[in-house]
Amino acid sequence: MHDVVIAGAGPVGLLLACELGLAGCDVLVLEKEPETGTPWKALPLGMRGLSAASVEVFLRRGMLRPLLSASGAHSYGSGDTEAQVAPAPRSVSHFAGMMLNPADIDADALPYRLPSPVLEGVMTSLEAVETVLAGRAAEVGVEIRRGRQVTGLRQDAEGVLVQAGEDEYAARWLVGCDGGRSTVRGLAGFEFTGTQPLFTGYTMLATVADPDKLKPGFTLTPTGMYLQMPTPGHIGMLDCDGGTFDRSQQPPLEHLQTVLRRVSGTDVTLRDVQFVSTFTDRAMQTTSYRQGRVLLAGDAAHIHSPLGAQGLNTGIGDAINLGWKLAATVHGYAHDGLLDSYTHERHPIGAHILDWTRAQSAVMKPDPHAQASQALVRDLLGTRDGTTYVYSRTSGASHRYDLGSTHPLVGRNAPEFRFTDGTWLSDFTQDGRGIALDLTTDQRLAGATAGREDLIRHVSKPAMNELGCGALLVRPDGVIAWADGLDPDHAGFELAAARWFGTAVV
Repeated sequence: MHDVVIAGAGPVGLLLACELGLAGCDVLVLEKEPETGTPWKALPLGMRGLSAASVEVFLRRGMLRPLLSASGAHSYGSGDTEAQVAPAPRSVSHFAGMMLNPADIDADALPYRLPSPVLEGVMTSLEAVETVLAGRAAEVGVEIRRGRQVTGLRQDAEGVLVQAGEDEYAARWLVGCDGGRSTVRGLAGFEFTGTQPLFTGYTMLATVADPDKLKPGFTLTPTGMYLQMPTPGHIGMLDCDGGTFDRSQQPPLEHLQTVLRRVSGTDVTLRDVQFVSTFTDRAMQTTSYRQGRVLLAGDAAHIHSPLGAQGLNTGIGDAINLGWKLAATVHGYAHDGLLDSYTHERHPIGAHILDWTRAQSAVMKPDPHAQASQALVRDLLGTRDGTTYVYSRTSGASHRYDLGSTHPLVGRNAPEFRFTDGTWLSDFTQDGRGIALDLTTDQRLAGATAGREDLIRHVSKPAMNELGCGALLVRPDGVIAWADGLDPDHAGFELAAARWFGTAVV
């Protein structure tokens, strides 16, 4: 019997498999597609933007440099460590097709952040992300079987029997990372609720007879939006038609040209279309991310429009949050309720993303009310505070879990501390353990993790920061579970350690 079977070998499923494999779990990944290569994963069609929070995940597991290399991006600085201070962001997100100006982002106003290598995010491709994650999964002993579509499941109090065609696989846990049309979600009976679409979106690679008639980048018009990418013929567009076209229909060239002319307000001509895919802004979410021994992550748990590039990044957040909690449950040191904290923490994030994309859809509608709202948003994005606010939401900088503490750092991703000896926090996070972090010279947490060094590493190094704390407990997912001021609070540390790492920490 496997500890965990994961349905889906996309970025979310692979990252979750890496986290579980790193923790010593027996993991099997089942992927319905027989091959890895597809034009929809390679550039240009597979282009994706990773937010600062997602890049931080790769940094802290030692995968940022391979990701940058696979993405054709550059690394910051030199030397053995991947962590070097990044420049100010050069390109960032948009809101409803209205681009943010990187120069208007006030990095000092981002909550409880320090200069780090991940402020601006990374442009990459699904192919690059999956290649890096599949390589790491192999290194930590994860088995991936391709051409295996999950077709049935039965679960009881002891485990799950997963059927994939004529094959059956027994596991203690099953995680559906199988996308927006998740088979696992349907088979396990998750409730999936939300709102219906306002528009149909199109992504295509085409031959355009007169590309100069289209503006480069995002162009928001009174009748929709289009996006002309740097790669010739790589075009996206949004048509506010109530979601008439979806993936069940293959739009003909004549239809695509009609839509492009309508949303662009030009007489542009398409000669032929090599690839085309459609999507909508349907926004749906499961009411829980767990049903017994079946869990969901990524698009299997929540779907929405790709506006603002939130889908992949939200899924990465799901995987890094779930991985260590599921591993702790598998190994038997998790307390009752630790696994349920996955839904408690991640469901509000997913709900927030759905509302964020709904707001963008509403602003883009071709009616006078939406046009008035659009003008207001443009004015706000023309201010430093407005741009910084939107960036903080899309980058993940504003995310904070409610962990029951009033300390402003608790529940946030740990800042990328740089220690006085030149090392970084990310130098100590690659093995997936939690960290008891002393930031002063008085060794206040020394010995507090005795007996659980396999789960919590003690790091005592003075750090260059102005955050006003002397010690932290950082969970394996990089989230701060406990923080004190400059006065030691061992009792608070011990309670937090027991909560997140098991009652053996005293």
